[in-house]
Amino acid sequence: MPARLPSWAWVTGLTTGAIAAVAVLAVQADQGPKPTASTSRPSASATADAKPSAEPKERGTGTESESESEAVPADSGTGRRIVYSLDDQQVWLVDASDAPRRSFEVWPGTVDPDPGTYTIGTRTEATTGSDGVEVEHIIYFAAKSGVSIAFSNAVDGSSPPPPDGRTTGGIRVGKADGKALWTFGTPGTTVRVVE
Repeated sequence: MPARLPSWAWVTGLTTGAIAAVAVLAVQADQGPKPTASTSRPSASATADAKPSAEPKERGTGTESESESEAVPADSGTGRRIVYSLDDQQVWLVDASDAPRRSFEVWPGTVDPDPGTYTIGTRTEATTGSDGVEVEHIIYFAAKSGVSIAFSNAVDGSSPPPPDGRTTGGIRVGKADGKALWTFGTPGTTVRVVE
């Protein structure tokens, strides 16, 4: 009769395997292409499991009223949170009193997170994307179809469109907005995604 492994050995083996799988996925996410921010708008390409993003709505020169661009979406929850509107391609940093502290436009990749409530987990200060663009302030908050979804900004402020045929989950923000998001979006911060 073959010897049986003790239960602690099975648990240790399974835990080690799970940690290795998470580490591999994290490395793949860090090495994947990440979108960047600029005044040009990338076009979204469709993939089998990706929902293409629409072109961002045109915004004025900062003179619009709060109801037009600064108002936090009504269905975005309460309390301190980051709100991301898929339709408006806009982010709001909302304080504990439900007042918006900053609002800015973003440039999504090809995979959008589903509407819902998420929590910031992993953050990476800086890395180089597989497209060769140096990115910083990478804040991961969701995954969909095996693609990690995160906010980030290009170190040089550029915004090339995602490479054709690539599936990307990076939501690129402007350089100053990336710094503000990094300061506000500490681990455990709520991210509310709305249509």
